[in-house]
Amino acid sequence: MLQEELTLSMLRNIDKDKTQKSLSKELDISVGKVNYVIKALIKKGLVKVENFFVNKNKNQYRYLLTENGIKEKIKLTKKFIDRKKAEYEELQRELENDYTTH
Repeated sequence: MLQEELTLSMLRNIDKDKTQKSLSKELDISVGKVNYVIKALIKKGLVKVENFFVNKNKNQYRYLLTENGIKEKIKLTKKFIDRKKAEYEELQRELENDYTTH
C-alpha cells in the first residue's frame, strides 16, 4: 500500500471510534504499523487523541481529525481520484489500441 493511500485510509477510518486492533484488521496491516502511523499523524497535527473511560478498570482512546486532518483527507482523496481517473483513461486507450489493431 502506498504511503499516501495508507494515510488516506487511516484518516478515513480513524475517527469512527475504532481501536488500533480494529483498524489493523480493517486496513490489513499490523497493529504496530497502525500505532506508528497514528503517532506520525498526531505529530503532524492531523489527528488528536482523547482518552475516555469505558469502565472503572479500562480506559480507551478516541482519535479525532483536526481541521488540518480534514483538509489533508480532502487533498489526498482528490489525488486518489485523479490517479484512478488517469489509470482508467490509460486502460481505455490500451483497449482502444488493442481493438483497432485487431
